[in-house]
Amino acid sequence: MLVLRALQLGDLLCAVPALRAMRAAWPSARIELVGLSWARAFVDRFSTYLDGFVEFPGWPGLSEREPDLDAWPSFLEALRSRRPTLALQMHGDGCITNALVARFGAGETAGFVVGGEAAPVPGLFIEYPEDRHEIQRLLALTAALGIPSRGEHLEFPLTDADQRGWQALRSRLGLVPGTYACLHPGARAQARRWAPGHFARLGEALLARGVTRVVVTGSGEEETRLAAAVVEAMAGRATSVAGRTSIGALAALVRDARLVACNDTGLSHVAAAVGTPSIVVFRITEPLRWAPLDRVRHRVVVDGPGAVGCAIAAAEALLAGEASHAA
Repeated sequence: MLVLRALQLGDLLCAVPALRAMRAAWPSARIELVGLSWARAFVDRFSTYLDGFVEFPGWPGLSEREPDLDAWPSFLEALRSRRPTLALQMHGDGCITNALVARFGAGETAGFVVGGEAAPVPGLFIEYPEDRHEIQRLLALTAALGIPSRGEHLEFPLTDADQRGWQALRSRLGLVPGTYACLHPGARAQARRWAPGHFARLGEALLARGVTRVVVTGSGEEETRLAAAVVEAMAGRATSVAGRTSIGALAALVRDARLVACNDTGLSHVAAAVGTPSIVVFRITEPLRWAPLDRVRHRVVVDGPGAVGCAIAAAEALLAGEASHAA
């Protein structure tokens, strides 16, 4: 079967509970992800649930990448040669994607439709649930296929290479697990990014409340610049590792942190997957859809007047809760 989910890391992590349910229900099925090029590494990491990868060449109206229409004939030929029994549309409400998934040549097609709209091809299509978390939306589709849920929790498996990368970083920086906090000021969309100065104020507050080190994370040139701005605003009282870690080593760094503060981006879902308390700042996106499901261990801050104070109060509550559990 083929699953279309051509989005970013956080979106793919939110699909893990649905993939886990499918694998448990269909242990012998070959399940392949149709996604963007970077998602090949996701398939390798989640090989328990996924058996293969097909690179998605983009499509007009989808913003994730510039469409390569010249690649579509070979893309469709590769899909149809697999003779898939089922194509599963897990990319949005189906307004754009149902028609393209219908071209995959699968025996059956399933996905979402907007209320009142007809499906483009025969198959199992359910009304897109607007009022649910992304994890629960996708599980609604698998439930409609008769697949029992195997839980809503996230996962992020760590490899030996991830652990080695983390150990090298830990030794180089002298980090002690459970004593430091991570700040992640980056996000793919600029409109999602909280100001570096706000992260710096939160970092200073964490240091004043017993956190021994503040580590600023990120990937790529732009996020490296944002991390540097946070370090500068904290007068050097923080350390940037932006651009110096693999995603796996970053996940291990997050796993061993006392606390993570980030925008609504993929790292929020990584923190939820590895069980580290977090503060997630929302500026333009919907907490109902994207915030971690556990609102005790993971606190939501909506940007606006007083948001820094709310974030500091959330940090105090998380650190106090950590101390009470230890007692």
